[in-house]
Amino acid sequence: MKKQRQGLILGVLAIFILTGLLLGCGKAAEPAKPAASAAPVKTAKVSVGILKLTSTAPIFIGMEKGYFKEQGIEIEPQWFDAAHPIAVATASNKVQVGATGITASLFNMVSGGQKLAIVADKGREQKGYSSSALLMRSDLWDGGAKKIEDLKGKRVGITQTGSTFHYMLGRLLETKGLKLSDVEVVPLGKLSSVMAALQGKQVDAVILNEPNITKMEKAGHGKVVIQVGDAIDYQTSAIFFSPEFSKNRDAAVRFLAAYIKSCRYYYDATLVKKDGKLAPGANYDEVVGIIAKYTGAPAADIKLGLPYMDRDGKLLASDIQTQIDWYFNHKMIEKKIAADQVVDGKLWEEALQKVGAAK
Repeated sequence: MKKQRQGLILGVLAIFILTGLLLGCGKAAEPAKPAASAAPVKTAKVSVGILKLTSTAPIFIGMEKGYFKEQGIEIEPQWFDAAHPIAVATASNKVQVGATGITASLFNMVSGGQKLAIVADKGREQKGYSSSALLMRSDLWDGGAKKIEDLKGKRVGITQTGSTFHYMLGRLLETKGLKLSDVEVVPLGKLSSVMAALQGKQVDAVILNEPNITKMEKAGHGKVVIQVGDAIDYQTSAIFFSPEFSKNRDAAVRFLAAYIKSCRYYYDATLVKKDGKLAPGANYDEVVGIIAKYTGAPAADIKLGLPYMDRDGKLLASDIQTQIDWYFNHKMIEKKIAADQVVDGKLWEEALQKVGAAK
């Protein structure tokens, strides 16, 4: 009986196997198709006009960490000594990307018919972060001149007419109902000259950035009246694309995708706060070291002046029209323009989708 059951089971199995073989005879099995491989990314050489400043950190990080290389972008750095020549070189397609401050001269170029696109953040004044500040001469501070209102009738040193420092001074005065005409603005050219004028008591107050703020305070030459970011939100510098590079959307988006990744690395290492205070991240010393490598500045100075940037490198686009209007009203721009003539946010939005939402 047991043997009969076993025989019956084996017979049924044999029928199933035979049926399967017969059904498969009419059609040969198709070989598995190999998975489609992504087309290799064509490397694009991108010339970038930059200054040896801490605010250029995301580009330095992207070069050092290989983020641009991941996107098929080969950076060719072009070093400059001032902001305006970078804007000129970018508008004339001599460099494809410019990374520098936003000044009246840039808006004048656009109003005159030249083209370039502001596409991403490269540093801004933000409440709670030290970047730029108004300093009063120490002896005047000790004598009671400790407020913005106390600038009335005084000599204030800046770098150049139409510069970011000029804008900061004007906006600070306006927060207290004063005007630029209420002070004597003294353009001194270089930052070193501004610092020397404060030290030599040739001016009563100055606008400076870090690490120069701390240097002047430690040396006893000046006292901080207010951090600019505590009074106004201000997009001080940005990433610009040349007219030709903006048309190369594939390479432009890949550049920005790498830039966004670099901004996140910078932010997480240097700008995160805990309990209202900056809490250096795990990669803090590495980021400071990268900045020191490319700028030649001592690490101790760099730590005093790590500027605020949006974690995704997003431009504070609303502030661009505010700047244009201010410069025009103060007759530093010959012809008024609209912000959308100089701002292109679509490239950044596409790059953000490529990188993915922030984690």
